[in-house]
Amino acid sequence: MIHRIDSSKRPAEAGKALEAAAPRHKFGVLAVHDLQAKIIDKGLDFDQACLVYEVCNPQQAKRVLEANLEISTALPCRIAIYQKGAGSTLATLRPTMLLQMFGTPGLDPVAAEVEQTLIEMMEEAAA
Repeated sequence: MIHRIDSSKRPAEAGKALEAAAPRHKFGVLAVHDLQAKIIDKGLDFDQACLVYEVCNPQQAKRVLEANLEISTALPCRIAIYQKGAGSTLATLRPTMLLQMFGTPGLDPVAAEVEQTLIEMMEEAAA
């Protein structure tokens, strides 16, 4: 269900690399959530870096939404980058498995293409 890639890069460094990789794959970064900062801002201790990137390819999103607007509950795609030792892990929910929950025929090729692109972006960012 989850695809993970480990990196020797710190989370912020991997995040910058992901931001650079996204446009090369026709994806945009819609938002970045710094979960560590949000938790600390609420007065709680949390010592692990964790960044969540919301990414989207508008053409693919349009295809999916035209087939089933309920899939909007699973969009945009998310890539988490969290601290793991001296490096980080990049992780995402596999669109091929996520879209199966919606039972919409014909979206398997779209999900597979998006998933492959997300993995390629993550591999670039992790390298």
